[in-house]
Amino acid sequence: MNIIDFSKTKSVINQYVAELRDVSIQSNRNRFRHNLQRIGQMMAYEVSKTLNYSEKEIDTPLAKAKVNTPEESMVIATIFRAGLPYHQGFLDVFDQAGSAFVSAYRYYLDEKQERVGVKVEYLAAPELTDKTLIMADPMLATGGSFELAYQALCTKGIPLHLHLCCVIASQYGVERIMSLFKPLENVTLWCGAIDPILNEHKYIVPGLGDAGDLAYGDKI
Repeated sequence: MNIIDFSKTKSVINQYVAELRDVSIQSNRNRFRHNLQRIGQMMAYEVSKTLNYSEKEIDTPLAKAKVNTPEESMVIATIFRAGLPYHQGFLDVFDQAGSAFVSAYRYYLDEKQERVGVKVEYLAAPELTDKTLIMADPMLATGGSFELAYQALCTKGIPLHLHLCCVIASQYGVERIMSLFKPLENVTLWCGAIDPILNEHKYIVPGLGDAGDLAYGDKI
């Protein structure tokens, strides 16, 4: 399993992550969604460098031209609701990819709100057998949503390659994903940043807050 942490690289992704975190900027919901979308676009470009390509010949108005294009069949999955603008960024780049959607939500198992459960209620996905699957969800906190969403998606077939893409991850979440997928060479975890702390309420610190609320407004 490979892990990519863009916060340790020279990438414009770091600028967009900085704006997502900044309380003086993130109150602008449209800009928050746009930054999620832009990070999706930039990560999709980075993922594209790892794909298998083949040479093809196409006709131009003047002559034939040889081009190298990806040969993999792709599906991009996301988890409602914060994942929607992030998902769109990947679709902007991989515009011929199929899409999959999972409805998963977290809930607290105790009054102190320290024990968290995750429930999956809805799944819509194409056949995934032998596909390259990108799972795009902005926040990787405990890793529970990624794990259960992946299990749900696997009911539609086992993908050939798996790319887990998040904007901000906790170290705890990264370690959980590693324990699940570490033996596999066909899995890559892409992170805009990896933060050290998961607090008692299972929120990433410093993180950025609730990505779904910042993108679409408070929920009750």
